[in-house]
Amino acid sequence: MRPVIIGVAGGTGSGKTTVVREIVRRLGPDDVAVVQHDSYYRDRSGIPPAERAKINYDHPDALETPLLVEHVRALLAGQSIEVPVYDFSTHTRTGKTASLVPRKVVIVEGILVLAEPELRALMSIRVFVDTDADIRMIRRLRRDIRDRGRTLESVVEQYLDTVRPMHLEFVEPSKRHAHVIIPEGGENFVAVDMLVSRIDAIGQGKEVT
Repeated sequence: MRPVIIGVAGGTGSGKTTVVREIVRRLGPDDVAVVQHDSYYRDRSGIPPAERAKINYDHPDALETPLLVEHVRALLAGQSIEVPVYDFSTHTRTGKTASLVPRKVVIVEGILVLAEPELRALMSIRVFVDTDADIRMIRRLRRDIRDRGRTLESVVEQYLDTVRPMHLEFVEPSKRHAHVIIPEGGENFVAVDMLVSRIDAIGQGKEVT
């Protein structure tokens, strides 16, 4: 059976990862594969570190989406893929890859996954996680400092220069392509319940209206 492709989008810090984690928990890790759009950032090793920091990483061009599309098609065809391993502290690919095998459900997660027509066309269910901007900003601030080795000043500067403008230009408008909008992020358990039920029904070949 072809995998069910689920797209999960939303602004930075909206709670996408929480929603995805809950879907995996409820459906079971043996039945769900997760592909993160962030893994497909273009390698910047050929650019001096000082110049890398000036790149707009929130613009669609910063990501190698055609490779992700190719990989999702391979998963649909029952083939395994090699996902790039990206180092956010240096803005480079490590040269390593992570093997991913097809599962009954494949979740494609990222802020821009619904903004890409080719990628969107492969999805059975398109989800947008909607959370207030101030909450999203605080979450991003904590994540980038804790997990990506960033400074407070650099995170705030990037948010004002690129994150917020790109959210308004690309991410927020992509909401109109969603089948399901989940307000309050992963804390909206009612919406997650309904989403999991829908995914399960599609996976079993049932028609649900």
